[in-house]
Amino acid sequence: MATITFLGAAQEVTGSCHMLEGPGTGRVLLDCGMHQGGDAVERIQDEQFPFDPASIDAVVLSHAHLDHSGLLPRLRHEGFSGPVICTRATAELLEIMLNDSVGLYLRDLERTNVRNARQGRPLLDPIYTMDDVEAVLKQCDGHRYRESVPLGESASVCFYDAGHILGSSIVEITLREHNEEKVLVFSGDLGKADSALMNEPTSLTRADLLLVESTYGDRDHRGEQDTVVQLRDILRETWQAGGNVMIPAFAVGRTQDLLFHLGCLHHDGELDNWQVFLDSPMAIAVTRVYDRWLKLLDGDDIRHLSDAHKSSLENFLPTLNLASGTDESMAINRIKSGAIIIAGSGMCTGGRIRHHFKQRIWDRRNTVIFTGYQAQGTLGRVIVDGAKNIKMFGEDYVVKARVETLGGLSAHAGQRELLAWVAGFQPPPRTLLVHGEASSQDAMADKLWKDQSLKVKIPARGDSIVF
Repeated sequence: MATITFLGAAQEVTGSCHMLEGPGTGRVLLDCGMHQGGDAVERIQDEQFPFDPASIDAVVLSHAHLDHSGLLPRLRHEGFSGPVICTRATAELLEIMLNDSVGLYLRDLERTNVRNARQGRPLLDPIYTMDDVEAVLKQCDGHRYRESVPLGESASVCFYDAGHILGSSIVEITLREHNEEKVLVFSGDLGKADSALMNEPTSLTRADLLLVESTYGDRDHRGEQDTVVQLRDILRETWQAGGNVMIPAFAVGRTQDLLFHLGCLHHDGELDNWQVFLDSPMAIAVTRVYDRWLKLLDGDDIRHLSDAHKSSLENFLPTLNLASGTDESMAINRIKSGAIIIAGSGMCTGGRIRHHFKQRIWDRRNTVIFTGYQAQGTLGRVIVDGAKNIKMFGEDYVVKARVETLGGLSAHAGQRELLAWVAGFQPPPRTLLVHGEASSQDAMADKLWKDQSLKVKIPARGDSIVF
């Protein structure tokens, strides 16, 4: 008899973490993600594990995004010594993601402690260090899709392509007890069917228990080609206004999609004379990882590229400038118009995008383009919700720039795609919705009942079920 306890991304979008416990598996975490939103140092200092990390036998990681992987260094710091089982591409991306995330945290912590010292407040000790990153990366155990991997004494795990980002996976765990097999499927984050650079999510047919994401369970996305037309029109109008474009960068997935689509617009003669700046060391590093894996991607659009273009997303966009260092980033401020600035972070919780907002968000000629989900509590969500004033670096800024959202570039499946994926399981499994806000989950649960007569549960954080 196994149990699953929902420890994160339960009636919320970030912080994915679910614990599977059973005599044949030991204690296994499905993901170990951080919550996002608010002050990064305060958020990380406040994160607490409701279990002893030393008691965890393994982590099964669906993909490399920080809301699914970001607390692995802390888990290691507090005693975890087992394997992190994932796909090979996830293991490669994880090195970039965790080094960048922990590096930013330590720099922010240093600034916080300088401020605390000036104010006579106690200094904060780091929750984890770069040594913990190095250690947990050595624990990564990367595998191919569809490869059966032993998990505990009487279970196995197999990964299938989730089509979300490079290396993202649907997790299938088979438990064997008393000559009987039970199958748990965890969707991870499912991608869209029409993504230019990703394969469609794999359709599975058998599960006894299904944990499925519901980020966009309440709505569908605009088609990707329609979204490219929307992007073209926004760029054209901003160019005519003499402005600049700021795009908060999701370093893994969305940035690479953007570079591809901007490259297509350039080759079609529809990009005007924009200078494109990728101002994110992490996104630059990730793009080079994508280049190494590009030959494995087989979306319809990617087949239209020449072999030379397939070898490098960077080369596909000749007007691309890479801003790795801070001096190169600051130099962008001297450009008065005609700059497309793709800078981290995707939800504006930190990174260089906030510095570009400082320089340009108060100018009505400029445009901010969001390309993905903005979680509650993030600066990105505040702006998307229509705030006229925002606070950054201890100062107030008026928001006069045009604000647009490209929903069709989301890396998540929309409602129809989620419903169709769930319908592929026959007979219908016991189904629970995770990784979604309440309104989205309620809408998806209602549709599943009306369309498929499937009654689902929506666990809260801390809930457990017997499997």
